[in-house]
Amino acid sequence: FANYCMMQAFGNIARLSFQKSSVISSQVRLASNTSNNLKDIMANLIPVEQKRVKEFKKEHGSFVLGDVTIDKIYGGMRGIVGLVTETSVLDPQEGIRFRNYNIPECQKLLPSAKDGEQPLPESVFFLLLTGKIPTPEQVQWISKELANRADLPGHVVNLLNGLPSNVHPMTQLISACAALNSESHFLKAYNSGVNKATYWEYAYEDAMDLIAKLPTVASIIYRNVFKDSSSPPPVNQNKDWSANFANMLGFTDAQFTEFVRLYLVLHCDHEGGNASAHACHLVGSTLADPYLSFSASMAALAGPLHGAANQECLNFVQKLVNKLGTNPSDDQVLGFLNDTLNSGNVIPGFGHAVLRQTDPRYMCFREFGLKHFPNDPLFKISSQLYQIVPELLLKLGKVANPYPNVDAASGIVLQYLGMTEMNFYTVMFGVSRALGVMSSLVWSRALGFPIERPKSFSTEKLMEKVK
Repeated sequence: FANYCMMQAFGNIARLSFQKSSVISSQVRLASNTSNNLKDIMANLIPVEQKRVKEFKKEHGSFVLGDVTIDKIYGGMRGIVGLVTETSVLDPQEGIRFRNYNIPECQKLLPSAKDGEQPLPESVFFLLLTGKIPTPEQVQWISKELANRADLPGHVVNLLNGLPSNVHPMTQLISACAALNSESHFLKAYNSGVNKATYWEYAYEDAMDLIAKLPTVASIIYRNVFKDSSSPPPVNQNKDWSANFANMLGFTDAQFTEFVRLYLVLHCDHEGGNASAHACHLVGSTLADPYLSFSASMAALAGPLHGAANQECLNFVQKLVNKLGTNPSDDQVLGFLNDTLNSGNVIPGFGHAVLRQTDPRYMCFREFGLKHFPNDPLFKISSQLYQIVPELLLKLGKVANPYPNVDAASGIVLQYLGMTEMNFYTVMFGVSRALGVMSSLVWSRALGFPIERPKSFSTEKLMEKVK
């Protein structure tokens, strides 16, 4: 009971944080309203940050951050600090902070659509790039800029239309993004020998183009694989990025559009060590263009241990429903969970490599469900799992984090809203993740980060070291 109460108390963090955020208003970093052009704003910020980082490295470059153990080397480098990612930091207790703003603070401070409550993804993109809260006018500038850049070159459309429908949507996304590098400003500039001090400018142009085109790419994939292969409607210059995306997918319901905004914000970034962010950084450090770097990121995201985890969570819930029906008792659910664990399987959607509390992104999705469809059968089962699983896992004594993560809820909401094609969910994730990894890539070029090249040892060499 104590564990259950603790879990429920943490479940209220999102609401409590809204109240807390009212006292941080004096600390909010507001963007200057002298310009709406994001590239001009970046041009003013970058020299200041370059100087700050240079001075910091000069004074503290030899500071030792921690030890590397054999267990950490074999354990996926967990806990080893080896990357600089400016856009976000993941706190084990509080969750993700975008440029030092937690999710409830972002929901309160970032501009939303006139017809919605959730922050616009364009506003979080501005925050990730600049570290500042944008004005509504600056967000509108980004929306229009993305709309102007959304068209695809003909060869990419032909590529997508020529792929068989049995090619996985993520494979199609990776292929299309790689093919888009024919349009790369960065590649053309590098080949022409531009000064490396200007690399960030061309990376920025590619980042904007890629983010603008992703909803079009994703919509063509969705229509070709799951619908009638009709072309998506043209981008509306007066709509925001998410509204255009929802419309191109074929969804006109305002509730779906609002959830897309929330979804694209919550999945945008999760510091730099996760597989998709790290893959983008790694490939980008070779000075491969942003399109190829993002394709590598999406290849990582396609893995079942990363972006495809939400499908496993939904499959698990549906498997439970197939066995127990849509209204099982808590005892029946507990029995199903015990059978799952006793068979050597895990309960998907619970636990996280870094977090040690309930994922705040999960709570946002849960609150969306509680507000709009609390009696939906799948959502009710999700709520039962939220109450039962953590206490069950805590009793095992072997789980560092028994609480739900974002994957435990996102698929449930999409199912209710009518997007039932699970193989597309990771594509949605990828469209969102572009905001974070492209922001980081621009800063990597601005700060002149070198090619990533860590040292590796064989097991034999490690054994020699410990003798």
